[in-house]
Amino acid sequence: MYRNILVATDGSELAGRGVEQAVALAAALRAALVVVTVSEPWSAALADPTGLTTSSELLEDYRAGAQAQAERILAAAQAAAAARDVSASVVYVPEREPADAILETAAAHGCDLLVMASHGRRGLGRLLLGSQTQAVITRSQVPVLVVR
Repeated sequence: MYRNILVATDGSELAGRGVEQAVALAAALRAALVVVTVSEPWSAALADPTGLTTSSELLEDYRAGAQAQAERILAAAQAAAAARDVSASVVYVPEREPADAILETAAAHGCDLLVMASHGRRGLGRLLLGSQTQAVITRSQVPVLVVR
């Protein structure tokens, strides 16, 4: 049914459950897996609202930290896939809005199913925190499996 599954992860415990489900589904269907993680755009105002530090140094630190974190996240997901004999490619998208990066990666890799985790927040919690999963669901041209 599905031949190329994308799973988005931020390395959190909840996202890990999404990775587990995606790996299990890919194994059962003998599908390929694309694992994507995204770092959000840099914001100097959030890092140092006083403007007292050199923003280029903070930006370099941010990028290095985001890259290292992405490598850890993707290595763990790739190991989980390998343990189930699932072919997995990994993608790190730096400094993009997560929903945009997820949808673009899915299109670029020809994915026919997206897997994402969601806290299932409603009301004010969702409004304040936003929902990348909801943004993907509303804009995706392919099915989205939401794991809670």
